[in-house]
Amino acid sequence: MAIETGFKSYCWSVGTTSYRTDKFNMNIEKQLEYMKEFRNLPENAGKVWTGNNAFQAEYYFFLKTKGFVKGDAPRPDKDAREKTSGLRDIGLLDDDRNLTEAGEELLAIAEAGDFSTDNLLEIPRDSFVYFRQMIKTCNDVDGKKVRPFVVFLYVISRTGYLTYNEFTYLLPLCVDKKTTDKIIDKILSSRNSMICYEDIILSVLMDMPNYRYALYLLQTEPVTEQLICNIGMNRKSANYDKQYYVLYTILRKIVFQDSDLVIEFYNATNKLTNSKVGSSWRKYFFQNTARSVMKKKGREVLNQVPILQAQDEKIFREEFFKIMHLFKAKATLSDYFDLNRRYFKITDTVLFEDDKVKLDVLPNCYVECIRDMLGGFAFEETDLLERAVSLEQIHSCLNVEANVLYCKLGELFGREVRDTGSARQVIWNERYRRLNRLIDEKFSTDRLIYLLTCFEMRVDDEIRRLVTDNADIPTIFEYVLGIAWYVISGRKGDVLEYMNLSLEADLLPKTHAGGGEADIVWKYQKTDDYPAHTLLIEATLADKGNQRRMEMEPVSRHLGDYRLANPDTEAYCIFSAPCLHPNVISDFRGRRYMEYYNSAGTDYIQGMKILPLQTSELKELIRFHIEYAEVYKLFDRAYSAGGPAAEWYEKNIVQEIRSRKI
Repeated sequence: MAIETGFKSYCWSVGTTSYRTDKFNMNIEKQLEYMKEFRNLPENAGKVWTGNNAFQAEYYFFLKTKGFVKGDAPRPDKDAREKTSGLRDIGLLDDDRNLTEAGEELLAIAEAGDFSTDNLLEIPRDSFVYFRQMIKTCNDVDGKKVRPFVVFLYVISRTGYLTYNEFTYLLPLCVDKKTTDKIIDKILSSRNSMICYEDIILSVLMDMPNYRYALYLLQTEPVTEQLICNIGMNRKSANYDKQYYVLYTILRKIVFQDSDLVIEFYNATNKLTNSKVGSSWRKYFFQNTARSVMKKKGREVLNQVPILQAQDEKIFREEFFKIMHLFKAKATLSDYFDLNRRYFKITDTVLFEDDKVKLDVLPNCYVECIRDMLGGFAFEETDLLERAVSLEQIHSCLNVEANVLYCKLGELFGREVRDTGSARQVIWNERYRRLNRLIDEKFSTDRLIYLLTCFEMRVDDEIRRLVTDNADIPTIFEYVLGIAWYVISGRKGDVLEYMNLSLEADLLPKTHAGGGEADIVWKYQKTDDYPAHTLLIEATLADKGNQRRMEMEPVSRHLGDYRLANPDTEAYCIFSAPCLHPNVISDFRGRRYMEYYNSAGTDYIQGMKILPLQTSELKELIRFHIEYAEVYKLFDRAYSAGGPAAEWYEKNIVQEIRSRKI
């Protein structure tokens, strides 16, 4: 009788696959805010979370009153656990879902809205909290302690970068020092040979005693449905693997009896419980999956894979075992990719671009300074996870002197870097190199026009797909306007500063719990075409019905306050929206003649220059490559022109832009 084998964890992940969310930063911050409020309710004092399904369900319904969740979860207690377990895993909440020291620190930053840079790595304050938390975060993988982010830093310090496949399928297999060093060696070797990442996955699995024993059973025991279920080592239940016995039986007939069971084999792959696994089987075996082609060509439709060339039973069984577990492992590991990516990205130290995962410039230099010490604590647990502690307190090797870091930065770029100022200049240059490349690849003229059309039609899912899912739509709109204006301005000016948005390391926007309210403040130096001045760009997606109520006061207030604070600076404002309300245009036109006072009523400015610009006209500026020098003159003439608001806009903005087609 076959001896049962058991599943053992072979990889790590951060967070839980049951909880995938967009606007990741904002949702973490909101959950900390809501959990603190929930925990501070008098009726919740001293209540235990663990095992208390009723209390967990109460938190779900509390989130529902806040609009954080929608619909009706069939198991509200489970939903509440899923939403909070990731925050517990990275030490922002404790086991009873109270905010930890680290959680309080992050919430204080979010509530203050101060995400400025105040650390050696030149990353935002909240990102630095995440960086420290991720370094402390530890997983238990079948009794082995592993810090996923430290392992990532250790691996990438030796490989330089990881491809998406290496990040997805190999990095999470690094669960101890021996396996990690083996994977590093194989990654480096594979880049100069025919070794593929799938071979590395199999080599890691086959190093595990339970997989070796399972293969031994398959090669020595009579093959039954029960045996196939046992050697499948399913994480949930052996019964989920019954369909593999059908696959095994059909494949064996195809190989050893020359049977034409191609359609039956195809149908069997469709009945596998994991759709990703089934898809992998079909992609591996079939050249074409059209039923008519399979009927016509029979076995000729199959790829010439090793198992179909098996000369004896032992080879056949070994190949079946490898295919079975390779595709299972790939499905599991691919499920973790998005989670690991999201948690790593919130540190703002990791870049995902060009099918490669690597560290940003200064974090990379930092890791280079400590690379030889990382392996020493990558596989150790810490009792500091919930504490708000410094890098040095986490581990002494993490304390890097600024001059050492700047020296490493200078070596990388072949120039002298002595202080924070020169380091920031190097980083600034590198960010703009990447920004201009990002615009070339992701925000071409056609793409900008298409995105603006999507905002007009509110095709939000398409906007998120094309830009990012870590920001809300108003923030993305403001970001796209900033990029568009950077293009109109001949890619001159510090747009990353002017946008005043929080950006990820990859220079895409992210939304914070209180975010989305910042203006674009563009500073222009004097040229032959215009004087030195500041341009405020105000953006809204409010429809006509809400536009007057939501925008007329804050737009004029922002410009008025700016001019009062900068009396010697020429400044004007562009108000951009997908659709302009005539009364909004009229109100802004009327501001030419109105005084604007400070809050004390002791000082004022006379008149404000506010120009409305519908996205339909912005698209024309982009489409016809009209540069800012011409735009400034056009707006200056329009501002001085008269006439009723609606006709004024059509004549002096719409028609004037169209007359400048190139």
